[in-house]
Amino acid sequence: MLNDFINPLDFQQPLSLTDNLEEKPYPKDALPLSIRNAVDEAYNFIKAPYPMLATAALGTISTVLQAHYDVTRADKLNGPSSLFTLTIADSGERKSTCDGIFSKPIQIYEAEQAEFAKVAIQIYTANHMAWEAEVSATKDKIKGFTKGSENAAKANMGFHKKALENLMLNEPQSPKVPRLIYSDATPEALAYSLYKNWPAGSITSSEAGLVFGSHGMRSESVMKNLGMLNTLWDGGELQIERRSSESFRVKGARLSMSLQVQEPTIRSFFDASGNLARGTGFLARFLLAWPASTQGSRPFSEAPKEWPFISQFHQQLTGLLNKDVALTEGGALDPELIPLSIEAKAEWVRFHDRIEEMLKVGGELSDVRDVASKIADNAVRIALHFQMFCEPDSAEINADNLKRACVIAEWHLNESRRFFGELALSNEAARAMQLDKWLIKYCKQNQTERVSKSDLLRSGPMAIRTKDILEKTLGELHSKLRAELVTEGKSQWVYVNSLLLDQIDSKYMTEDI
Repeated sequence: MLNDFINPLDFQQPLSLTDNLEEKPYPKDALPLSIRNAVDEAYNFIKAPYPMLATAALGTISTVLQAHYDVTRADKLNGPSSLFTLTIADSGERKSTCDGIFSKPIQIYEAEQAEFAKVAIQIYTANHMAWEAEVSATKDKIKGFTKGSENAAKANMGFHKKALENLMLNEPQSPKVPRLIYSDATPEALAYSLYKNWPAGSITSSEAGLVFGSHGMRSESVMKNLGMLNTLWDGGELQIERRSSESFRVKGARLSMSLQVQEPTIRSFFDASGNLARGTGFLARFLLAWPASTQGSRPFSEAPKEWPFISQFHQQLTGLLNKDVALTEGGALDPELIPLSIEAKAEWVRFHDRIEEMLKVGGELSDVRDVASKIADNAVRIALHFQMFCEPDSAEINADNLKRACVIAEWHLNESRRFFGELALSNEAARAMQLDKWLIKYCKQNQTERVSKSDLLRSGPMAIRTKDILEKTLGELHSKLRAELVTEGKSQWVYVNSLLLDQIDSKYMTEDI
């Protein structure tokens, strides 16, 4: 590194740190108006990254709608509308606030349903206790008959054995009480709840380290757990075999996931699980977002007295929550099947085939085939949510909502390409990427071209806050002509290549559809 660099502002054209993609603006205009207005209203006050808010809104809608509707893409291509979403964001990005501002009606609904079910649960508890007493008494009688004469024992044994069979066939069943939100349940505990209590739910967490850092995601059971979650996304059946307790089958259940996680946590998950997270197709099912931080550009503002668009969003959710859920006699979901219109199907086929063409060896998407192969499915799921949230009486998905959904899905596909591309970097290269982004953002926000080395050690990215690591990382940026460490008297300054600062800032906007 050159400390005697004469003119730190006279940089040459900077080189790219990697060949990875740049972050694209979130296509906010692809959101239907009622959803976009609510996200805009939340963004103007919370000032969290726009993609985080938009993805949280979509996850909330999925949590509610998945129980009511399945989607058909073509003949014999029917499936759930459930979405798995994953937002990667730093600590302090207001992740909990993003989730809570949209999901409040779900929390109210769950509390109301629990209150309504209190009497039914008490009756069930009493009946089940009585049933347990009958079972125990019958077992005792059967044991007692083994001490009598052989003929009498056989006669009485047969009678009470039949009585025990009838008891086992008529065990009182607990009332179905809707529970939609789970935060840290293990996959097996979640599956049992979907089987026993309510057949639709969502793992929703603003600190998804509870999910990715759980014991089941680090142990020898990770393969089984990822497989269970994949099956639920697919809408398939689960057979859970237990040696010491009740075995059970989950059928006709729906699961969404709406997760927000810090980057170091998801990296640790990859390190711990090896290639399983991608090899099993688990992360390929997610709509991933990895937005730039808004910290440092969030001046205080008073909360608005009214939230007209968020209130409208809540009202729409409440109406869907209060809509009767169709269940079979066995307690499985029986969702209404919503098809694509003729025009929408033609749009979807074009989108599907365009993505498929890019999956070939050497194609643009060959490095993320796992994600890209699921993106057309995710697009039609998003389209269903747009259609049925905005127009609950619809009989089919129109072409406009399908096109909007394809734009959103493709944006998430680009985010997956960015993240998985950087995930494959060495720790040194990853730190250089982090520091580069931090320096550019800092200088643009503060209208400067330099940052003191002491400020970097104090408030720069956590991964570079030691002298040795910072200097090695700055060396990487120097080799790419992106930044320069300069000694001026007793102070040291990091100058950012002015050509990087002249680039137009990304804004979360796109052209109208």
